[in-house]
Amino acid sequence: MYNAAGQINKDQLVQHFAPLVKRIAYHLMARLPSSVQVDDLIQNGMMGLLDAINRFESGMGAQFETYAAQRIRGAMLDGLRENDWLPRSLRRDFRRIELAIAQLEQEYGRAPGENELASALDMTLAEYQKMLQDARGHQLISFEDMVDDGDEDFLERHLSDDASDPSKILEDENLRQLLVQSIELLPEREKLMMALYYEQDLNLREIGDVMGVTESRVCQLHSQAVARKRARIFGEAGLMKKAKRNG
Repeated sequence: MYNAAGQINKDQLVQHFAPLVKRIAYHLMARLPSSVQVDDLIQNGMMGLLDAINRFESGMGAQFETYAAQRIRGAMLDGLRENDWLPRSLRRDFRRIELAIAQLEQEYGRAPGENELASALDMTLAEYQKMLQDARGHQLISFEDMVDDGDEDFLERHLSDDASDPSKILEDENLRQLLVQSIELLPEREKLMMALYYEQDLNLREIGDVMGVTESRVCQLHSQAVARKRARIFGEAGLMKKAKRNG
């Protein structure tokens, strides 16, 4: 990826990683409402790729693709946030689900089922599942969502910085561990769905075929799994911050 003068060939890097931008865009589209245009995601993703290339350091070597993917995805999410694409009513509904999950987990000492969550929200199971379906798109969860506004992401802070603050690294490692634990505590059906989507890179229809359910049901399970993760991660993170302040 270098020219005859030994300089980074940015044009060649853009051409090489353009398919990565499209792949990430279509992967995100599976979790977004039809009102979102894939071309907008790709455009924002290309801006993220250019940003990654401009920040490229030769010492990063094979890690560049991982770094670029993070920047591409982050640019796409930033574009979605700036456009305020998810109605506030749906944000409130999803927050209600998260709070119900947190409260019932504390009360029962286990992950609550759909019927229990529907009852806690004072609605029928069908109404609750429709809320999950409508919340499609509020399922985006990443390390960008786990840092303070304006903070840099995990890779930007630590990928090529040998002088990182140890306490800051520990905080990030705690968040990573919380994420792992939150996945392990998911009900088996939701854990399988998440593994098929994030590890096997299957789309919602393919996951439905494997699990013997409809694509819309997979979407519901995904929304619920993410709500469980967010409730646990942000709940624990809040306790960590409170303990740090009191300490």
